[in-house]
Amino acid sequence: MVTVNRLENSPVKNLQSFSMVSTVQNTDVKQKDADRAVVVAVTSRAVFESGAEDSDGVHGAGIAFPLLQAFQRVNERLLEENPAESLLFDVVLITTDSQQQQQSSRIISSTRQHGLEVSRLCFSSEEDFIESLLKNNVQLFLSTDRNETSQASQKGVLSALLDETAASCPSEQLRVLFCGDAVIRPDAGPTSASKRAAQSFSAQLGEMRRRFGVLDSPLSITLMTSGGGRESCGGALRTLRSLGVSADEAYCLAGAPRGPILSLLRHHFLLSDGLGAVED
Repeated sequence: MVTVNRLENSPVKNLQSFSMVSTVQNTDVKQKDADRAVVVAVTSRAVFESGAEDSDGVHGAGIAFPLLQAFQRVNERLLEENPAESLLFDVVLITTDSQQQQQSSRIISSTRQHGLEVSRLCFSSEEDFIESLLKNNVQLFLSTDRNETSQASQKGVLSALLDETAASCPSEQLRVLFCGDAVIRPDAGPTSASKRAAQSFSAQLGEMRRRFGVLDSPLSITLMTSGGGRESCGGALRTLRSLGVSADEAYCLAGAPRGPILSLLRHHFLLSDGLGAVED
């Protein structure tokens, strides 16, 4: 590991005392093409479970652990199809928790020991974590903290909230769920920046999905509409297709409870932020 951006003469573990962002590059992982990679940031508290270290001080797996493995699986399959592939997930670990920052060496060691394909680790204060997202050109931010995802969305960074169900998701296939209700209600509130971010990420995700066949794909895209009938679901499908996204499955609940179908789908994350009609 080498420090790319840090306070001069200041160890990473003392970063929380300053309003700065420190980025540590993982030299164990081949760095992705900055112009083509899909940069995804995940909070370290979602990936690792604090207080669950083994005898060597390696953190235990958190709820987002299967998610990172699924990102990694998609990358592996893309490179199997084309060794020169540059459209890959580029995962960045974000740490704002002061206790975890004091144990920065353990975070780095845990990433290595678990064999996670994390390109960079960012350490920042809670006040400056948005800066760390913007500096790293993050296209999707994932966190277990609703306040963090809300702040990121307001700054135009596509965000999704992770919950406990992510821990039981498969690691061999990345499962993304689009909220069709957000797709067909473009005036529900997202800023223009959020819309552009959502549409850009969706287009890249759709391009990735087209790299694989119908069967045995490491990436699955599902659409779900909670309200309305077939027409609403059809409208959401057409909007996604205009973004270059073809759903593997679509569910029209027509007002039925979402809980039962969500437990069956076992998606890693739900995208509902910033979606809507394509802007001119």
